[in-house]
Amino acid sequence: MPTTPETTFMPRALMPGQRCEVWIASVTGESTLVYATDDILLEAPNWTLYGGSLVLNGDGKLWTLSIAGKELAQVPLTGVPDLNNDHVLAPDGSDIYLSANDGHIYRAALSGGQAVRITKDDGCFHFLHGVSPDGGELAYVGIGAGDFTQPGKLMRIPADGGATTELNVDGHCDGPEYSPDGDWLYFNTEAFTGQPGHAQLARLHTSNSGSAEQLLQSETVDWFPHLSPDGALASYIRFPAGTMGHPADLAVDVVLVSTSDWAAPLHVWPLFGGQGTLNVNSWAPDSTGFAYVAYPFRVSETTKD
Repeated sequence: MPTTPETTFMPRALMPGQRCEVWIASVTGESTLVYATDDILLEAPNWTLYGGSLVLNGDGKLWTLSIAGKELAQVPLTGVPDLNNDHVLAPDGSDIYLSANDGHIYRAALSGGQAVRITKDDGCFHFLHGVSPDGGELAYVGIGAGDFTQPGKLMRIPADGGATTELNVDGHCDGPEYSPDGDWLYFNTEAFTGQPGHAQLARLHTSNSGSAEQLLQSETVDWFPHLSPDGALASYIRFPAGTMGHPADLAVDVVLVSTSDWAAPLHVWPLFGGQGTLNVNSWAPDSTGFAYVAYPFRVSETTKD
């Protein structure tokens, strides 16, 4: 979810000397650069159902990236404004749900064509993050009246539209995503602290009963927990202590953990990035790895040894 009105309404772009790198991390600790460009700032990879391509947004549009061929192709969508980095594939793999810069959620075929708006004009900005495993429900973050000084609320809506439900979590929340069995929503929240911006990882039962359960207590600012399809592992992005929101262009870590022990990282990938790096679930269908995006700057010739 964008953190300011400016990033909401303006597609991000690379700065001079910066490039976009799409990586695939293996659960064994390796990482492979699969695509790099100086022309477009790509964000938030999803993995297609059969594992051959990634889906990313960039310049307000939707793109597919063939992993083997390293070919980037625009998805020809109509009827939808510029997109942001909150998009998730439907469980059948043929459709995709999209958050757009008008504050609404849309559904479209991954092959392209006319997009259909799902959310109503209810005075709220809607930032999609999760689709239930049965495809019947969406989880999103609601920001009332687009006032980004107010906390984001965890919300649910039928996948075809309709009445919304607010979940019982205090404090700013983001990134709600269903567990593979559909029993839990995983997200980050400031509910466990009085320190502004100190997001921590949590989960809440989809019955909306009980309280949010803190998964990890840390000094860092932790965002966007993403479970692997088999439920055994999770990735998330770790910002430095004191970070407000999930900004772009700073040193962060992408972290891999076992869902049986969130406090013990299995592997850590330091990189320059943040916003756009890991906003949505980017796991491969076979749970052997996940994708992320880095935004490094070229090293000046004068700084080399």
